[in-house]
Amino acid sequence: MASSEPSSKRQKTSKEEILYELIYWPSLPGRAEHIRLAFEESNTPYTDTAQDPKGLDIVLSEISQTNQGDALNPPICAPPILKHRSLIINQTPNILLYLGPKLGLVPTAEEDEGGVYHVNQLALTALDGLSNEAHDVHHPVATGLYYEDQKVEAKRKAGDYLENRLPKFLGYFERVLGGEASKGLNGFMVDECVDGVKHAFPNAMKRIGEEGKFAKVFALYERVKERPNIKKYLASERRQAYGMGIYRHYPELDEE
Repeated sequence: MASSEPSSKRQKTSKEEILYELIYWPSLPGRAEHIRLAFEESNTPYTDTAQDPKGLDIVLSEISQTNQGDALNPPICAPPILKHRSLIINQTPNILLYLGPKLGLVPTAEEDEGGVYHVNQLALTALDGLSNEAHDVHHPVATGLYYEDQKVEAKRKAGDYLENRLPKFLGYFERVLGGEASKGLNGFMVDECVDGVKHAFPNAMKRIGEEGKFAKVFALYERVKERPNIKKYLASERRQAYGMGIYRHYPELDEE
């Protein structure tokens, strides 16, 4: 999306001028929460439309059908959106791939040439199995329908998710954490996904935790919550409560 005009080239700015702008729906943590945790863990200043009274208008403006982007950036389909200098990007894993090296959350190329891609691989997997599939439990037919319009299908989907899919992904991350390459893994991405699934299916997750099959995953979850910057954020007013977003608690979809 390059422009022939010299003035349209991305301009380097001083460190003081660098500001990260996070754009997401107000009133629910959603997919932007993974990005917030990256900023919080690295103690990086950022703005967040979730804390802006005009946040909803900002989101709607960015994804409006009349918004065609600019000379450097294609239009955005959906939030979360990151603005940094003249760059505008979306999609949670894409944003994290961009931020990881800049915030010091992944190994440098000198330390591990493939490290950033391994971290991205884990992020994509966590979002697949512990976020997207968790969302599809309460909306298995169509996202445009209300949950009440697909309760029968949701109940069936929940049974399969809790019996088959959730253990599969927790088991994968248990293997990851037991591997040599994963020593020192930060884990805030997996942590937020586990937290969301615990909110949506508290009974099932309590049982799974007590069974001890995925002890490394649950131990990582507890460790990440105690990291100083993360702990401070989780206790702050900026941490939003779960609502009608990705992770929803419907008792009839959980185990009894």
